[in-house]
Amino acid sequence: MKIIYSSVLLISLGLLVGCGGGTTGGRGELTGVKSQKAVRQEVPYGMVYIPAGTFVMGQVDQDVTISQFPQNKQVTISAFYMDETEITNSEYKQFVHWVRDSIAVKRLGNGADKYMLKPKGKDANTGATFIDWKKVQSGKGIWGDKALVEELNKNMYYQDNERFFGKKELNVEQLKYDYEWIDYRKAADMRGARDPNRNKNGLGVTRDQFIVKEEVYVYPDTLVWISDFTYAQNDPMTKGYFSHPSFANYPVVGVSWKQAKAFTVWRSRLNEAYKTSRNLPSRLDYDLPTEAQFEYAARGGRVGTTYPWGGPYIRNAKGCLLANFKPGRGNYIDDGGAFTVYAKSYFPNDYGLYNMAGNVAEWTSSIYNPTATAYINTLNPSYDKAVKEGDPDYDKRRVVKGGSWKDIGYFLQNSAKSYEYPDSARSSIGFRCVTPFVGRDIKDKPSRMKP
Repeated sequence: MKIIYSSVLLISLGLLVGCGGGTTGGRGELTGVKSQKAVRQEVPYGMVYIPAGTFVMGQVDQDVTISQFPQNKQVTISAFYMDETEITNSEYKQFVHWVRDSIAVKRLGNGADKYMLKPKGKDANTGATFIDWKKVQSGKGIWGDKALVEELNKNMYYQDNERFFGKKELNVEQLKYDYEWIDYRKAADMRGARDPNRNKNGLGVTRDQFIVKEEVYVYPDTLVWISDFTYAQNDPMTKGYFSHPSFANYPVVGVSWKQAKAFTVWRSRLNEAYKTSRNLPSRLDYDLPTEAQFEYAARGGRVGTTYPWGGPYIRNAKGCLLANFKPGRGNYIDDGGAFTVYAKSYFPNDYGLYNMAGNVAEWTSSIYNPTATAYINTLNPSYDKAVKEGDPDYDKRRVVKGGSWKDIGYFLQNSAKSYEYPDSARSSIGFRCVTPFVGRDIKDKPSRMKP
């Protein structure tokens, strides 16, 4: 069984009451619909505020690829929030454990009753049930109930010949996350075809044509530490990088673009469920940053700089390297780390973002197309579209920004980029999330740098 969380559009309908409702109370005037009291938007935990601004996007520094495509474009970016560090092993593990526990509860059969909630109010008669996460995660939860664990042992752990030294180990190949999202671009392109009369006859466009359903394995590919290298002794990293507590606050790697995208959907639904339970407005959805958002945030408000710390040099006045990358011909340890390092290593840029260059390169939501600069919009640009299985490979490539611990210094430049295929995982690629800033209550004092 798999748990499904759907991305849905929530529409709040306010009733006209008191002085704002009816002809008598409103005196026949336009008074607006009373809605929920405005709430000051809090800075999401672990994120920083990136103010709106304009910058020159694209290659303004050295270009070792000698690209002949147009590179520069002045664009404007709306305000948003961004994770101050790459998503860490600990944070990604919360996602993995959520999927694990969801599957476990669904497989318990009758034993799952005490961990389930029946909806109340308007949803009481729908027949739907939900996991009671307070009970699942409080105290020992399902994994502390010996009787239930014995039942889970039969279908959640490796069995018989697949056991190694008789250890009880979770079968991570069962950890799949099913989710849905709405292809708004397709909906916008086909909005003129939504004719109610045609829909009655099955000829028109219906909403289900824009709902995309996907399934993805969520456990990181820990074998990247071996497959990414030829004849290298990286077995300890494969065994311990994601699972050992010493690496809890290191950036997660071995995560494909599809897995990173699924993480953003789960994170959105996690916040939505909490806010809804307290009758509060949820945030707009989390997502991967666009190529433009990443470059804009990496520059930290500086103009024409080479690196997130300014530049033009990659060492400070004392000769210390300012990022985690591959100096020289392979002197990995010269910057303080042989591979990835703690997510808050080195100094943050002027926006408070750590490792926007180096440590791990990062997935963006944008499709890689060197010619896209010529036709993308100048307001919040991003070349993106829903990709189908049969599409050409060059349409599936996703932009990777920031450079990594195993890249040469060129890729640490703010404007530099590379690409990778969405189903690929690497020991040098991670990600971080963004979420839009949607404005403030009129009572709040305006500020450029603080929401």
